[in-house]
Amino acid sequence: MDHVLNIADHYIFTPYVYPTSWTEDEALRQIVSLWVVTTLGAELLYLSFGALNFYYVFDHKLMKHPQFIKDQVRKEIRLGIVSIFWMSFPTVAIFFWEVRGHSKLYNNISDSYLGWPGVILSIASFLFFTDMSIYWIHRCLHHKSVYKQLHKQHHIFKVPTPFASHAFHPLDGFLQSLPYHVYTFIFPLHKVVYLSLFVFVNFWTISIHDGDYRIPEPLICLINGAAHHVDHHLHFNYNYGQYFTLWDRLGGSYRHPSALLGDGSHDHVRKLMAEAARQKT
Repeated sequence: MDHVLNIADHYIFTPYVYPTSWTEDEALRQIVSLWVVTTLGAELLYLSFGALNFYYVFDHKLMKHPQFIKDQVRKEIRLGIVSIFWMSFPTVAIFFWEVRGHSKLYNNISDSYLGWPGVILSIASFLFFTDMSIYWIHRCLHHKSVYKQLHKQHHIFKVPTPFASHAFHPLDGFLQSLPYHVYTFIFPLHKVVYLSLFVFVNFWTISIHDGDYRIPEPLICLINGAAHHVDHHLHFNYNYGQYFTLWDRLGGSYRHPSALLGDGSHDHVRKLMAEAARQKT
C-alpha cells in the first residue's frame, strides 16, 4: 500500500490537506491517510464494479425468483457499504504494518530470488494459499456456534446480485479477507502484483455473485464460478471455495452446479414465467 500512499501524498495530502509540519513518514499521519485511501478505494471498487456488473451482466429476470427478497438490492448495498467502512479499521492496521516494512513485499523484480519466474510462481501460490485458507475460514463460519452471529447476514440473499459480494457482517468479511494479508508476511510478493491481486480479488468476489453461469466446459470442475456459488447460497453446505473447487472436493462439500443441470435459479424463473403465461391464456 505504500505506492498508493505515496501517490496520494504527492498529489493530494501533502499539497492540499496536511500542514507542512506533519511529515509524510509520521505514523499517525500514515494511519489516517491509509484509512481514508482504504475506505474510499474499497467503497469505490465495490460500488463501481458492482454497478457495472449489475447493469451489464446480471440477469434482472432473477429478481422475479420467489426467494429474491423485497428491496434486496438496496439492502445488499447498505450492508456492503457499512461492512466495508468497519472492515477498514483492522485492515488499515495491517496495511500500516506493511508500509512500515514488516512484510515480505518487495519493490523490484531483481529482489525476487527467481526473477520473473518467481513473480509468476508467487501469483500461483497466492491464489492457492488464499483459496485454501478462505475455504476453511468460510466453512468454520457455517458452524452453528458462530453462523447466526456472523455469516447469516450474507445468506439472507438466496439469489444474490453483484452487490451481495461485500454484504457481510464486518467481522465475517474481515476474517475472509485475512489470508490476503497474512500471505504477505509469510511469502515474498511484488508490491504492484499485490495491489493488482487485491483489485482482482474484489472483482472476483463480485463476479461469483453476478448470476452469470457461463464457464468453459473443461473448467467447470476446476473453477468455482457464479454457478457454483449460487448453489452455496441456495443449498448452504456446498461450494465454500473462492476460486477453485479443489478444497470442496477434498472436504466433501462439492456440488455440481444446479444451473448446469437445468435446475438452477434461471430455470425456476423461466418455469414461473411460462406458468404465468399459460394462466393468462
